[in-house]
Amino acid sequence: MRIVDRLPLIHLDRMTDSTGLIQHAVYGVPRRESGYTTDDNARALRLCVRLWSQYPEKNMLKRLTTYLSFLEYARGIGRGFHNFLGYDRRWLDAEGCGDCQGQAVLALAEVLGSGLPGGYCALARELIDTVLPTLADLRSLRAQSYVILAWGRLWRAGVGGLEPLESVAFSAAQRLCGCFRRASQPDWQWFESRLTYANAVLPHALFIAAQRWPQEPFLQIAKSSFAFLDQQTTVDNIFWPVGNEGWYPRGAGKASYDQQPVEAGTMAEAARAAWDLLGAEQYMATFHRCHSWFHGQNSQNRRLAHVRSGACYDGLQASGVNRNLGAESMLAYLWTETSASEVLHSCAGSTATTAMSRLK
Repeated sequence: MRIVDRLPLIHLDRMTDSTGLIQHAVYGVPRRESGYTTDDNARALRLCVRLWSQYPEKNMLKRLTTYLSFLEYARGIGRGFHNFLGYDRRWLDAEGCGDCQGQAVLALAEVLGSGLPGGYCALARELIDTVLPTLADLRSLRAQSYVILAWGRLWRAGVGGLEPLESVAFSAAQRLCGCFRRASQPDWQWFESRLTYANAVLPHALFIAAQRWPQEPFLQIAKSSFAFLDQQTTVDNIFWPVGNEGWYPRGAGKASYDQQPVEAGTMAEAARAAWDLLGAEQYMATFHRCHSWFHGQNSQNRRLAHVRSGACYDGLQASGVNRNLGAESMLAYLWTETSASEVLHSCAGSTATTAMSRLK
């Protein structure tokens, strides 16, 4: 069965109108007053391009056209992209945050590295060229990591003429390493003095950088930081991410809740990248834990994924689930589910087959 056939996009379509993907939901109903974000529309674009690449059909092309059009509209007058758009189609910010720029360029890289019709790829390249000066000035470590991931996608796809983006990505990888050296201690192998949100994108970016620049110390730092994060988010062989009710400052306790789907999604993606690069069983075990978190193997034994609609609860709390079904949560689940299906179809060999059988 094709991945696109077993991945329902009912809730994605429910949350999408002619402008783009609405940010939040009240239970399963779009909350129009929340408007739209470039972050979410970029994630949706990335997902739909990946699915279209596996099975190009008109409904998927229609979806990704909506999200790409949103990114084109988000292009600022100066540099970079806006992020917050009101339901009345008026921008609510002068310029978007750094993470928004990184998410946007990562989605555009997915477009440019695909087999989409020429006009789509031409627009993606134009938007990447437009945002390049902003990317060079990013200070957010996560934003810089998204840039590395974007460049890695294009490098693996063999897209040429991207030397300026490669330069920005290499500098970003070096900055990540510099932050790791300054912040890490023997019992704290991390880039910052606390663990916050979307933590796994940092080692993930360095796993990708290590493929292109093996002579640099990127791989060792990627392995050390990923192992530390994996240790801190594994309890009794289940994935237990850092909660956003206080995060996890060094020397203090880890916040147990509110656990966010984006943490499971980004950790699964980083584990997949490490598996692809190194083939070590430990990384596939981590991937399995993160994937299973959506399906009830978590600290509350509660299923967050709605497998029939493609929706996902917004978080795991001490009292149970957050019953709203917002865009970010849904996309974290759908991307992880897509990745799980890809792994099942692509792995070969007895070790891989044994590891993958757990995902069935």
